[in-house]
Amino acid sequence: MNKLKLKSIMFANAVLLASGFALPAHAEDEAQLIKQGEYLSRLGDCMACHSLPGKPAYSGGLAIESNLGTIFSTNITPDKQHGIGNYSEQQFSDAVRKGILPDGSRLYPAMPYPDYAKISDADIHALYVYFMKGVQPSAEQPPETDLSFPFSQRWGMRFWNWAFTSDKPFQPIGGASAEINRGAYIVESLGHCGSCHTPRGLGMNEKALDSGDDQFLAGGSLNHWEVPSLRGIPHWSQQEIVDYLQTGRNDKAAVGGEMTSVVEHSSSHMTDADLNAIAAYLKFLGGNPSLQAVNVQAQQATEAKLTAAKNLSEGERLYLDNCGACHFVTGKGAPGVFPELDQATIVNAKDPTGLIHTILAGAQQPSTEKAPSKLAMPGFAGRLSDDEVAQLATFIRQGWSNTAPAVSRDQVADVRKTLK
Repeated sequence: MNKLKLKSIMFANAVLLASGFALPAHAEDEAQLIKQGEYLSRLGDCMACHSLPGKPAYSGGLAIESNLGTIFSTNITPDKQHGIGNYSEQQFSDAVRKGILPDGSRLYPAMPYPDYAKISDADIHALYVYFMKGVQPSAEQPPETDLSFPFSQRWGMRFWNWAFTSDKPFQPIGGASAEINRGAYIVESLGHCGSCHTPRGLGMNEKALDSGDDQFLAGGSLNHWEVPSLRGIPHWSQQEIVDYLQTGRNDKAAVGGEMTSVVEHSSSHMTDADLNAIAAYLKFLGGNPSLQAVNVQAQQATEAKLTAAKNLSEGERLYLDNCGACHFVTGKGAPGVFPELDQATIVNAKDPTGLIHTILAGAQQPSTEKAPSKLAMPGFAGRLSDDEVAQLATFIRQGWSNTAPAVSRDQVADVRKTLK
């Protein structure tokens, strides 16, 4: 609907020009700002959190699970009663960059305003014009967020903001190229990558908000899924980073968990220039942790045993029966189709929740413009017992050159309880 409205505006403008009428400068400016704002909303991934399937775009209602409880996203369409239609541009800016609503109440940092604080004035203006003029109003009323005491006391966020946020604007990196600084701006502000990939402190705050601190993008945890470090990404080339963000897959990995939505709604819509800028910035940060040496001998031993298919452990047998057809005896999968298991981040994570969840529930790569096929891995929750999943996951975490701790049946049982 948003794209249709924008196209209608642009078509009407074209008709006027073709008819010999001079288009007012402000109309041209507004159409351009709407287009720019729509793109910026993709950079900020606003769609993913403020939209639900089958509901109008940006009408809210997404349930966001947090350590505080369930937070529901709000209606950010220009509807004057249920949305943000009565917001001035300053009020819009304060909500986005400071987490402060027009009535003075405070947003919870499920809205990543600590990162959005670095959005430039020009980009805030374009976003405001887009949401007011390029988005269809919706009268949808999302559920109210109702957290338990003391988290229900929003006034307390005033002190949290004082302790853990900053009003310092984006600071370009001295001596870095324009491309790297463009990537830094996207990652540190609109992209809010640090909200997931930076470790959290005791106050559930991001421990760092920019590249001036080595903890920034050094990895974290989200709903018990370990989130990898983005500093340098030493096991991927710059092009592999671009491919992953653009299509949800590359020659080594495929997207899963919360990142699936990021690719679907945000990064797959970015320009090649911006994706390369992000990749250049992440490589610029340097590796943390550094790339570990490959244990070729261990790789070959696992491959040889699986190939011979003799005297197999229960985990090895389960792998051949359920996983080998796609990930092969090498654990390398198929480039751009089935991800590698050997040395994969999700496989070697200290907390095995992500791997267990993927085995139980399966995974599906999003359909994107440059990779429209929806490649899916089936879930095995109905086929394998807790003990079988534990043995399978343990083999995967200790086969080839992987050296992660074993998985217990109790860990599998706990993850199974969370399946919807």
